[in-house]
Amino acid sequence: MQHDEFIGQVQARAHLASRGEAERATRSVLETLGERITEGLAENLAGQLPHEIGEHLRRTEVYAGLGTDERFDREEFIGRVVKRSGFDRSNAAFATRVVCEVVDEATEGDVMQRVCESLPTDIQALVSAGSTGQMRDY
Repeated sequence: MQHDEFIGQVQARAHLASRGEAERATRSVLETLGERITEGLAENLAGQLPHEIGEHLRRTEVYAGLGTDERFDREEFIGRVVKRSGFDRSNAAFATRVVCEVVDEATEGDVMQRVCESLPTDIQALVSAGSTGQMRDY
């Protein structure tokens, strides 16, 4: 998947008004995800995404392959997306669902499954919920 198609998919599925909002959503979610997973996993995921999009994950990498691998829950995850994107909590949570869905479709193999498995259950539910259907407790 190319950069323009990726951003277009995020914009359409998240019902965003502009490509700029879709870019901001993508950046916000992937930078936050990059803080939560190991550097190696972030690099594997970034390597399968269009370069400009993968760079959002790489911004949070740290020296020696240890990754930031910070420990925080779904509330903090959504809070960081809110802070970066300027969206309200509900829209930040939905943007997270959409961006992760598009990332899953844009990657091959089980890299997104490995990302999900590395996360706590509450964040797993968020990143694997997809853009359709209901998810409670934002």
